[in-house]
Amino acid sequence: MNPSLIGAACALLATLIWSGNFIVARGLGDMVPPVTLAALRWATATCFILPFSLPVMWRERQRIVRHRRHLFASALIGVTVFNTVIYTAAHTTEALNMSLIATTTPVFAIILSRIFLGEPLTMPRMAGMSVAVAGIVALVTRGDFGALLELEFRIGDLWMLLAGLLWAVYSIILRKKPTDMTQAAYLGSTFLIGVLPLIPAALLEQTLAPQWNMTLPVLGSILYIGLGASLISYMLWTRAVTAIGPVNASLIYYSLPLFSGIEAYLFLGEPITWIHLTSFLLIVGGIVLATHPRFNRQARATRPE
Repeated sequence: MNPSLIGAACALLATLIWSGNFIVARGLGDMVPPVTLAALRWATATCFILPFSLPVMWRERQRIVRHRRHLFASALIGVTVFNTVIYTAAHTTEALNMSLIATTTPVFAIILSRIFLGEPLTMPRMAGMSVAVAGIVALVTRGDFGALLELEFRIGDLWMLLAGLLWAVYSIILRKKPTDMTQAAYLGSTFLIGVLPLIPAALLEQTLAPQWNMTLPVLGSILYIGLGASLISYMLWTRAVTAIGPVNASLIYYSLPLFSGIEAYLFLGEPITWIHLTSFLLIVGGIVLATHPRFNRQARATRPE
């Protein structure tokens, strides 16, 4: 099968899982403090991956030491900081603001890919990104674009903007993933390195934040974000970025509001209207325009490998 199609499918599936993560995280936001939630999420993912990755990590220990700078950067940005920033933003801003600001991730990815990877800014790519953004804006405003004039920006909006930049940086780092390391060794190393700073930070947070309880719904939610949104999704995203590059993978990330809307309809009973259908067409059309090889021959021809 075409590697590009496999990469696109991996990015799409990772985004689908992450859309469920936002719904779960929204419910946990008022119950579990942000650093603690991030620590529980990554401790769960690390505990599940280490039994499989430790033997591989031991065999590849010399490569891990050789690529330690890359691994530390990947772990700190993609594991330690990014998700903590997301959970912090959720406590201090509105969902509408978060959805709009999340669309900055592909913009950052395009700019950083141009600077560090030399990927061209093709007209189809820019046009597709604009069409997808229009679809997301229509979706989150429910077709009332006047709502944009009434937005009140808070400190959480700055946290969310930082999160968008961090995810773009993480995707750029993945593009430079060491080719002599297996995925098991790479993810095992980054998960372990990334969770270690979160543990003492979460313990410190417990002395300052309100007390919370580990109920069955909270446990189930943590298992979902720890296994699905962390372990499985990061494996898929690493494969996607390696196959199709950070820009195309980030553009596919635009489909996240679509999945969130469908899940809200199925699990929360929220209706699907003509705005949702229009947004679906705009977002999917923009993704196709920005990523399809037929429209991006220049990017494919000049993209560094």
